[in-house]
Amino acid sequence: MARKQAFFKAIQQGDLDTVNQSLASDSRLLYVRNENGASPLLFAIYNGQRAVVDALLAHGVETNIFEAAALGDTQRVSDWLDDHPNDLDALSDDGFPPLGLAAFFGHEDTAAFLLRNGADPDLAATNPMQVRPIHAAVANRNEQTGYALAKLLLAHGAEVNVAQHGGWTPLHEAAAHGQNEIVKLLLEYGANPQAVSDDGKTPVDMAQQNGHKSTVKLLEAQAQV
Repeated sequence: MARKQAFFKAIQQGDLDTVNQSLASDSRLLYVRNENGASPLLFAIYNGQRAVVDALLAHGVETNIFEAAALGDTQRVSDWLDDHPNDLDALSDDGFPPLGLAAFFGHEDTAAFLLRNGADPDLAATNPMQVRPIHAAVANRNEQTGYALAKLLLAHGAEVNVAQHGGWTPLHEAAAHGQNEIVKLLLEYGANPQAVSDDGKTPVDMAQQNGHKSTVKLLEAQAQV
């Protein structure tokens, strides 16, 4: 247990020497899981430790559909589904579907492939976050990437007013970060500018709280229509 915890800590900190030394002494660490069910590879991706990701791949870890989706490895996703067709809407050990992972990490090609093959655009994560792929897409801090993924999901029938943990809709998320193009897109698809989160905040409140004046103006104009 202590060895596993130290291994995940090294991954989180980007400590390549410790990661490599740990794997040299026990290659089984490639396939352990942390307390949330995440594999070492997914955990490295979650923590933005690209060098560690590369090291784990170099040590020969075989990616599953969740890791491949998070990496944007569409070919591996395709190959996996050829062998495991029932995993299209499967959930990772920490509760995320492949489409949600592809959306969160900004992999439009992988997300498009999954949707073309019938992935559920509204499948929620079965963990406390309760995010759906549309939430994951809008959470991307690159607005151009988030816009493209949100548009893709909405075009495939994703619900625009769904709420994640805390009652946040995609519009709350976009407004909180002043992502005006995404705000416009969500509104075009029927997003409710008066939706209220669990703590009583509307998208306008979120935008005001973070000083996004142009977003406030955009939302207030829509509310008056």
